[in-house]
Amino acid sequence: QVQLVESGGGLVQPGGSLRLSCAASVVSFSLYGMSWYRRAPGKERTLVATITNTGASSNYADDVKGRFTISRDNAKRTVYLQMNSLKPEDTAVYYCNAHYHTLDYWGQGTQVTVSS
Repeated sequence: QVQLVESGGGLVQPGGSLRLSCAASVVSFSLYGMSWYRRAPGKERTLVATITNTGASSNYADDVKGRFTISRDNAKRTVYLQMNSLKPEDTAVYYCNAHYHTLDYWGQGTQVTVSS
C-alpha cells in the first residue's frame, strides 16, 4: 500500500505562485510514474501533469503548459508541482497520483484557490 500526502495548497492572488508537494510512503518510489490531477468545482477530475519514474520525461495539459512544472526527487520520495502565473480557473482540489503497471494510488487532495 502506498500513502501519498499532498501539501502546499492555499489561497493565492491571480498571477501568484504556489508549490505543491506530494510525499510518498513507499521504498520503491522510483518505480512509479507520478501525476497531478485536479477537480474544479462542479467538474470532473482532469490530468494536469505527469512525469516518468526517472523524471526524464513529463507532459502537461494544454491549459497549464508554460506555467506549471512537475518535478520529482526520488531520494526524498517526493513529487512537486510548481505553479506560476496562477489564474482563477486554476482553482481546484489538486490530487497526487502514483501509478505502476496495474497499481494506482491517490492522495487525499489539497485545495488551491486563486482569488483576489
